[in-house]
Amino acid sequence: MIQSQEIIIAGFGGQGVLSMGQLIAYAAMKEGKEVSWMPSYGPEMRGGTANCIVIVSENRISSPILTRFDTAIVLNQPSMDKFLPAVKPGGLLIYERSTIIHAPQRNDIEVMGLSGLEEAQKLSSKQVANVVLLGAFLDRRPIVKPETVIQALRNVLPAHRQHLVPVNEKALARGKELALEVTGAVA
Repeated sequence: MIQSQEIIIAGFGGQGVLSMGQLIAYAAMKEGKEVSWMPSYGPEMRGGTANCIVIVSENRISSPILTRFDTAIVLNQPSMDKFLPAVKPGGLLIYERSTIIHAPQRNDIEVMGLSGLEEAQKLSSKQVANVVLLGAFLDRRPIVKPETVIQALRNVLPAHRQHLVPVNEKALARGKELALEVTGAVA
């Protein structure tokens, strides 16, 4: 397991940016880790830009305010333009290929472009595209166990949405499979 990870997750409102961050944070809390989750979004929410900073650590977190990140998970081009330079050398960038116009041009970080939306549609639920990317992230940076993420999901979903747990579980597993298929080059 990784000791600490500072993550930015960014995209448009409605893409599951904040919920992906919450899932990581809840799972980390369940595992007894120190956690910070800080959302940021415009007043328009759905369709506007949104991001959240998640810090997971074995040690106390000194500040939730960051300008440099170990990992960026990016779901749209404006977020790519804004946060690509903020990924620390040696860091990880995971992005949704269908929404990125200009592929990132950095060779000092691991870059993984995935078709999360396409994979989610194969699972008959485009709403789990973010969970596909989360599965890939957890393969590369195992800060929490995937089974803890599923437990956290069961805890936060209301009763009328519990039927979505199995498809989320499949999406998480598919993301891990995709990460294993990618060599780290721009895809």
